[in-house]
Amino acid sequence: METSKIPEVRKSAEELFESGLFCAESVVTAIAKAQGLDSEFLPRAATSFCSGMSRTCGMCGALTGAIMGISLTFGRSSAKDSAEPSYIAAQQLISAFEKEFGSRDCYDLLGGCDLSTPEGQTMFKEQKLDKRCLRITGRAAEIAAGVIAENNG
Repeated sequence: METSKIPEVRKSAEELFESGLFCAESVVTAIAKAQGLDSEFLPRAATSFCSGMSRTCGMCGALTGAIMGISLTFGRSSAKDSAEPSYIAAQQLISAFEKEFGSRDCYDLLGGCDLSTPEGQTMFKEQKLDKRCLRITGRAAEIAAGVIAENNG
């Protein structure tokens, strides 16, 4: 991926999120589109990773979508291929994400919001946490695009 496409990837992820896709779906789709890949299967494959691993307070969906985007770029096509390029890029992504946001978990990133509970759903709406998710979604896509550009170098 060219460095010049990095801002485009962020904008695309944010637009996809605002259109109704969730975090992981938006990020992986934006990264794939920037590389000329487009498939209805990408958001479908990412859906259960959204909302902190299906509302279990786990890893942020934007981060998992970004990891999926890294895998689309550097992942293996056969058992003979090395996983190392994908692992290295994913480790760089996770490290940069954690450095910027202080955590990789949805629960922490949303200030203790447990999306699996009615109280958490209310908190999410009342505190307009979707705005935070939008920013994290865009930034996760941008960080991943930067890692891809750097490692494709």
